[in-house]
Amino acid sequence: MKAIADTGFIVAYGNAGDRHHGWALDLAKTITEPLLTCEPVLAEAAFHLRSCAYVLALIKNEMLRVAFDCTRNLEQLQELAGRYSDRQPDLADLCVIRMSEIYPRHVVVTVDEGDFRIYRRNKREVIPLLCPPLP
Repeated sequence: MKAIADTGFIVAYGNAGDRHHGWALDLAKTITEPLLTCEPVLAEAAFHLRSCAYVLALIKNEMLRVAFDCTRNLEQLQELAGRYSDRQPDLADLCVIRMSEIYPRHVVVTVDEGDFRIYRRNKREVIPLLCPPLP
């Protein structure tokens, strides 16, 4: 599976008390190559999980791979920030949107379906998502 990992998936995977933990565990069993992500997502996940060591281990164990450079994408990130200013997106979301543009064959793995159903890549394209089932 070619995918981009958002914060919620990483947190759900690492936190047995998370309501999406079972979904994240099941999904992780299907991973055949590292999920792409970015440093803002990793920082958010480490904060929510209260463990930098855990998040770094996911990279070391090749479940995740950092595949984004904010500096090289600054102009596009600023444009996305302006376009979605009414939603007040965080930097991690902006990076994931941009990553979806760079890696168009990758699905975004997220629990944040509400925002990612609104966000668009390349201004008009729906971002392909993999989300937990609705209750």
